[in-house]
Amino acid sequence: MPNKLLSKSKYLYGIQCLKYLWLVCNDPVKVPKPDASTQRIFDQGHLVGELAKSLFPGGIDVPHSDFSGNLRLTKDGLAKRKPLFEPGFLQDGLFSRLDILNPVDKEAWDIIEVKSSTSVKEVNLHDISFQRLCCVKAGLKINRCFMAVINNQYVRRGGIDPVGLFSVQDVTEQVDQIAEGIQERIQQMQTTISAAACPEIGIGEHCDNPYGCPVTICRQGLPENNIFKLYHGGKKCYEFYDKDILRIADIPEDCELNQAQQIQKSCEMNGVPHIDKAAIQEFLNKIESPVHYLDFETINPAIPLFDGTRPYQNIPFQYSLHTVSEQGTRHYSFLAKGKGDPRPELLRKLKNDMVSEGSILTYNQKFEEEILRDMALAFPEYAEWVDNICGRLVDLLKPFQSFSYYHPDQKGSASLKSVMPAITGKGYDGLAIANGEAASGAYSAVTYGNATEEERRQVYADLEKYCGRDTEGMIWIVEKMREISE
Repeated sequence: MPNKLLSKSKYLYGIQCLKYLWLVCNDPVKVPKPDASTQRIFDQGHLVGELAKSLFPGGIDVPHSDFSGNLRLTKDGLAKRKPLFEPGFLQDGLFSRLDILNPVDKEAWDIIEVKSSTSVKEVNLHDISFQRLCCVKAGLKINRCFMAVINNQYVRRGGIDPVGLFSVQDVTEQVDQIAEGIQERIQQMQTTISAAACPEIGIGEHCDNPYGCPVTICRQGLPENNIFKLYHGGKKCYEFYDKDILRIADIPEDCELNQAQQIQKSCEMNGVPHIDKAAIQEFLNKIESPVHYLDFETINPAIPLFDGTRPYQNIPFQYSLHTVSEQGTRHYSFLAKGKGDPRPELLRKLKNDMVSEGSILTYNQKFEEEILRDMALAFPEYAEWVDNICGRLVDLLKPFQSFSYYHPDQKGSASLKSVMPAITGKGYDGLAIANGEAASGAYSAVTYGNATEEERRQVYADLEKYCGRDTEGMIWIVEKMREISE
């Protein structure tokens, strides 16, 4: 596709930021390629799009790898009056490829946009409005516009039922409203694309709306602990930036900050951690021996893989469990290998590994508890045991979320990945897998994709190291908390 055409994806870039649009078209090396996490979202969207085609039997796939061929075959497909998948339209320097174009009556068509999200967003309406305009310019009569999104209440029973999985919503009126001014926006974007120089557009709320912008050059001059690291800063960060306040330490005294933000600012100014010994000791007093440190790793596919599961439900495939008692420290672990539902074996082994007394520490209790409760619903024979487990959970996140402890090196984050190195000096350096998204993606790739046995073994070994570091790191954190609270 010619680089200076205004496609629907570029139109959406322009809706967000004209600088972003110009760079994509004129200096693309400054726009980073999608990271692994973003690419997995794209791949999942492709699978969802393929499944949505089954809602329209008898449809025609229009090849999209060949730009010119796609346009030619779209024209041929229109004459057949059948549902078209991936048809493309080029007119007046505008290009759009649709997910599904469905014939209605004798000469009209419906547009169906397929998304792997669970609700209709404003950006989707902009997307459809551009598609519709391209179709109309090409001479088509468009009847209605629809969004096919994931129904997150769908529960898999046997094979996937596309009718149940998708929620198809008529968004024609919403598209009509958002399409107001589209011609003016397009003209402005086409002028931008053709300009010799990149437009001067600074950092603002548009940088995160509707998605986080991948362009990094706009923030290169910011100091390390800059204003955008302010804990739950939101719009306030942009207000400070507009006033040329770039460092948290430079926030004026008369600016209103909540308690956590004030602690963060003080730590930035004096360079030492904030320690509320009484609050930390109160937290530690809740922990009963033997102490168990538990962490799950999960997958959450849009298209549920197992009976009884919903779209985007977190399915645990791995756990790490460290138990600290008078007898010392023991480590237990589980990692599912194979394509079957990992939960039955995981539950069996976890029940065997976990003794019936003592506190169970997690980092972000809500996550682990939700996984346990979901498994108890699916396997009610474990319900009583899960109730016992959940009653013993202690959330290690809380003292950091409340800023009972805060170190400047956390950079406004209370996540385990930020807290562990800040308080213990040890973290995830040297690990091939170093965060939950990478763990989920790597596991899915070697378990459900095409991987050699050697690749599979390596990923499984990397997963064991990563998940084990999470629970081992929690031990280090608690030891450090005991030390600093004395």
